[in-house]
Amino acid sequence: MAIIDFNFALEQLPKVLAGVPWTLTIAIIAMGLGLVFGLFIALCRIYKIPVLNQLSILYISFIRGTPLVVQLYVFFYGVPVLFDFLNPYLGLNLDADKISPLIYALIPYTINTSAYLAEIIRGSINATNSGQMEAAYSVGMTTSQGLYRIVLPQAFLIALPNLGNTFIGLIKATSLAFAVKVVEILAISRIIANDGYRFLEMYLLASIIYWIISWISEIIFIKLEKRMSRFERKIAFKTSG
Repeated sequence: MAIIDFNFALEQLPKVLAGVPWTLTIAIIAMGLGLVFGLFIALCRIYKIPVLNQLSILYISFIRGTPLVVQLYVFFYGVPVLFDFLNPYLGLNLDADKISPLIYALIPYTINTSAYLAEIIRGSINATNSGQMEAAYSVGMTTSQGLYRIVLPQAFLIALPNLGNTFIGLIKATSLAFAVKVVEILAISRIIANDGYRFLEMYLLASIIYWIISWISEIIFIKLEKRMSRFERKIAFKTSG
């Protein structure tokens, strides 16, 4: 018998690929929502908004200082306890069993991602020329207009390599989603491996799929970075002209 049964792995490939949409859904939605919440947290820290600044520091420290898998378990087992506590007091009939496993995954992934992105965004905004906001004020722009039109586009370009790395890391981190019953790439591979006792083949197959997705994501971010750089140079040329 062959040490590695490649035919078995190829036969199971379509089944494992069925988990790719779940992996991409978690990664893309968590990245998008993480950017929104991360920007809010970063601005709270940059402008040192009372109370929110201190809460943001605590939030980032706690989320970045605890493992993602623990956060998944805390949310998964904590929601039923929270519902059991709230139902009698608020007269509700909330049922944790009716919540989709995808939701149980998306919320912790979004929370975790936002904490990391907040620091990336904060560092990128601080890396832009501080005099540009003063120039924005001088032409009558508000703080929000200056941020949206001038600072954030430049900060996005600065942050793009780190954003790409975060997204690729998020793709790989989705392998933990099986902890909350999401049947993604690794979960399917584990099920097939347990049934057929072909653990090496299935885990190698899963690793190759994760690698291909990460590789494609890296190419997309590299092209996006080049396009953004060309766009910025065109804008700078027109402005200087």
